[in-house]
Amino acid sequence: MPRLEKPMRVRPCQRRFVLRKRPISQRPTRGRALSWPKSHQARTNAANQMNLQQFRILQEAVRSGYNFTEAAAALNTSQSGVSKHIRDLELELGVELFERRGKRMIGLTEAGRSVISYVERILADAMSIKRVTDQLRDPASGEFVIATTHTQARYALPRIIKQFRDEFPRVRLSIRQSEPTEIVARLREGSAHIGIATESLAQAADLVAFPYCSWRHIVIAGRNDSLASRSDVGLSEIAERPIVTYGQGFTGRPLIDAAFHDRGLRPDIVVSAIDSDVIKSYVALGLGLGIVAEVAFDPECDPGLVKIADGLFPTATSYIAAPRGRFLPGYAHRFIELCRPELDAGIVSRAIGAVPT
Repeated sequence: MPRLEKPMRVRPCQRRFVLRKRPISQRPTRGRALSWPKSHQARTNAANQMNLQQFRILQEAVRSGYNFTEAAAALNTSQSGVSKHIRDLELELGVELFERRGKRMIGLTEAGRSVISYVERILADAMSIKRVTDQLRDPASGEFVIATTHTQARYALPRIIKQFRDEFPRVRLSIRQSEPTEIVARLREGSAHIGIATESLAQAADLVAFPYCSWRHIVIAGRNDSLASRSDVGLSEIAERPIVTYGQGFTGRPLIDAAFHDRGLRPDIVVSAIDSDVIKSYVALGLGLGIVAEVAFDPECDPGLVKIADGLFPTATSYIAAPRGRFLPGYAHRFIELCRPELDAGIVSRAIGAVPT
């Protein structure tokens, strides 16, 4: 009969482990500067280096007005994930990026304001890297994003976009209609290749702006208006009537305000909108006289309206702008050239400080 081995006796561990709370002096501070014990900091540095995902979350958190729930929805992640990434980034940097009131974020700290500009630049450069490689793989396809106003998209660009699509049928074209300040922000963050709008683009030092076209505002009235039979109505008469025109910051509105101000007049602007079609609709309903870009008015397409004044406002200029130092794919250069034939790829690339494609 085989000999049975005696079972090995497992002796319980003699050491006792006691979970102790860290002394208060070793806990992280709640101020703007975050300090951890060296052992914890070593583990954090090894496992928690800054990364593009953290930067995207920080950018979206700022863009959403410090609402982490909205930022999470925009990035298709969870609110807790956003909070963790933000906290990890703060620990990595050793400072708090957000001003907090309880659990709410109410703004950026001084450190946060300094960091966010570099974060936006890094993310924009990362996007440029992706665009470079996409262009090298297939120069005739890709994505092309134009940020512009409604007036430009609706009236100035259709013919050019049609020609562009004929030349580049495999390029996915996206037109983002925005107000001028948002167009500048889109260009800075890299979410648009080029922007087309009025003078606000030329005033941004980090953008290169090329004059695109010049245009004027005109005054229109409903066909049944008492002024409809005239074509020489002056500013003083216009100021006495209700006016429908563009909102502040849109489609040359500062030029309209300046024209009245220089004459010592106070116009009665009863409705303001960003959309030329909306303005024309309200004028046709008899809400007042309309001041619109001349390109937005066509007697054949707008039979219920008539032009009653021209030449009362300064000439406006629309610009095509691109960020300095950013890569533009070949088809973006071609689009600019379709808008202004003298702006070939070499001229544009030298102006923005990028290598010609």
